[in-house]
Amino acid sequence: MQIAQVLAGYTLGGADLLRRAMGKKKAEEMAKQRAIFVDGATSRGVAERTATHIFDLMEKFAGYGFNKSHSAAYAVLSYQTAYLKAHYPAAFMAAVMSADLHNTDRLVTLKDDCRQLKLVLQRPDINQSEYHFSVPDERTILYGLGAIKGVGRAAVESLIAERHANGPYQNLVEFCRRVDHDKINRRALEAMVKSGAMDSFGESRRSMMHQVPEALKSADQEAKAAAAGQNDMFGIVAAPVAETQENKPPQLAEWQERMLLNAEKEALGLYLTGHPFDAVRNDARYLADGRLGDITAEPPPQTNKGERNYAQAKREATVAGLIVDVRKRGNRVSVVLDDDTARMEVSLFSEAFQEFRHLLVKDEIVVVTGGMRYDDFIGGWTINVKNVLHIDRVIESRAKSMVLSLAPNGKSENLLEQLHDLLLPFRKGNCDVSVRYIGDRAAARLSLGPEWSVRPSRELRDKLTELLGNNNVRLLYAPGREIM
Repeated sequence: MQIAQVLAGYTLGGADLLRRAMGKKKAEEMAKQRAIFVDGATSRGVAERTATHIFDLMEKFAGYGFNKSHSAAYAVLSYQTAYLKAHYPAAFMAAVMSADLHNTDRLVTLKDDCRQLKLVLQRPDINQSEYHFSVPDERTILYGLGAIKGVGRAAVESLIAERHANGPYQNLVEFCRRVDHDKINRRALEAMVKSGAMDSFGESRRSMMHQVPEALKSADQEAKAAAAGQNDMFGIVAAPVAETQENKPPQLAEWQERMLLNAEKEALGLYLTGHPFDAVRNDARYLADGRLGDITAEPPPQTNKGERNYAQAKREATVAGLIVDVRKRGNRVSVVLDDDTARMEVSLFSEAFQEFRHLLVKDEIVVVTGGMRYDDFIGGWTINVKNVLHIDRVIESRAKSMVLSLAPNGKSENLLEQLHDLLLPFRKGNCDVSVRYIGDRAAARLSLGPEWSVRPSRELRDKLTELLGNNNVRLLYAPGREIM
């Protein structure tokens, strides 16, 4: 615009019309502007050839150009943000995550960035969190309550104001008595429980979810009584009934890890305190070639001259991971696997996709086998998939032994009866079962014999975990690996 004004005598308005014509690349309008520009420049003593050359340069620039003010602004912004990320990573990432508070896809990416920066991302806390992400210390980020799905800003600001005015919340029932029910309804309350925001109350999320209806009902009754002016005979409003051992809600064991994480993802849009792959991580050591973090970090082979050695960069490989994305790319389907150490993109041609599409479901864990190669386009390793299996099927076919850990708890006799009834329907399998008993003075391992060999299905593993607790069911595998 300045060139047009100074060189060709354009007015400000005329120069803006020239800019607009160049931006929209209209040939007819550009031809008209060329004539105006050359005439104006020659009338100011510029040679016609020079004026034409300058207009040609301007037209070429309009194909894609970035003016200096934009370039300078972006350069300054890039420098400032890079400095903050390098020297104040927790504060920087908390600010970035707060800016994308409701963009779950973006938060998933930023969560991975926090892990790479070795920052601790803590679950939301009803007694500590603010609406946005905050920074308790230099290496820690506290999840913002505003990022919990189904909990609006008015609800969060209301509960924070009450917390500041009258102190921390003690338990679920007391929380329900103190907050504004017009702003915090049952859906919001359940979302906070599922997200882990109420873990500081010291109860399992499963117990608190079970208590929600009664806690809301009790608080609502008290509020209505207070509003109606129901006083005792001395004119004093009755105090809330104190919690005793007799009226204390029943304490339920925590959900199994998979159920807890699914509830967490429902509330936050991502897995925060764990990863679904954790449940099969030990098994995957025997079923795959290694962790995705190790495989993807491997540099591509090179020749003696430092060039890419594509012949050596291809090999058969087996990997396992949680499916986080499935999308079509040209004549291929791209599937992204995640094992919480890294992500890896694998590809299926149309024929393979049609064969395995029933297994390619988000949030399911699969084992894939195929030709691994280094892809320069994505800048990393990928696999052309030949076979896909659900990891439960692989575990079921490969596990040779199951070890169940028991500890004395005063209910040993009943526990053994439950164990007997639980194993009975799953007998006639190929997986031996042994019981590892750990007492105060001694420990022993007892094999249940071939007649109690079982089929180690997910259903059985889940039921055993429910009965014995997390980390008390372990599978052992024979040496070697042959995925069928």
